Amino acid sequence: MIDKLSLRASNLGASASSSDVIHDALRAAIIRGEIEEGQTLRQDAIAKMFNVSRIPVREALKRLEASGLVTSVRYKGVVVSPISVAEIEEIFEFRATIEPQLIAHSVPRMTTESLDHAQALCNSFAQEKEAGLWGDLNRQFHSSLYLNAQRPYYFAAAAAANDRVERYIRAQLSLTHGRDRAIEEHQMIVDACCKGDAQRAAALTRDHIMQASTSLTKFLDRGD
Repeated sequence: MIDKLSLRASNLGASASSSDVIHDALRAAIIRGEIEEGQTLRQDAIAKMFNVSRIPVREALKRLEASGLVTSVRYKGVVVSPISVAEIEEIFEFRATIEPQLIAHSVPRMTTESLDHAQALCNSFAQEKEAGLWGDLNRQFHSSLYLNAQRPYYFAAAAAANDRVERYIRAQLSLTHGRDRAIEEHQMIVDACCKGDAQRAAALTRDHIMQASTSLTKFLDRGD
């Protein structure tokens, strides 16, 4: 719920980047599922929470709407955007198109430091016992594989797509035994990167994303 943001809110009255901080706090709460789909985001409550006027709140909400995370609804205000199973499938298909391209461009440019960082994140994801941290580690792992791609537009598009389905990825990892499969698949992807095999890394990434999509949509269709 939105009141959980109070733990991270602060007095931003004198800050020139109030809109950025509010945007980032709301975005994090939405993609982690702390603010539920369909919940109204009230400007006055958010402004009071951060001790600012409504102007930076309005700016933050406009940015969230542009990224598809919230929607303006007549007579209701700004609400967290709902998403259908069909939309989830489409976004995963988009990811399966973009992210293999990112890793294919990244592999030839990966340094020893880049590979070590990816392996460390892979290990952290596999060893973490706290389910609440799996989503963050999963996203950090995948992002680390794309940083050397030198394709900022692709990277931004992939990040936006992930924002829309992040809460579902977290559910897929914790509720469908998806983490066990992900641990194995993550290591296979890292191994391909270490061998400089961009084609295999791309194929493994595509399969990994589509397998997660299949697992998640089956789970949602069952209504568990």
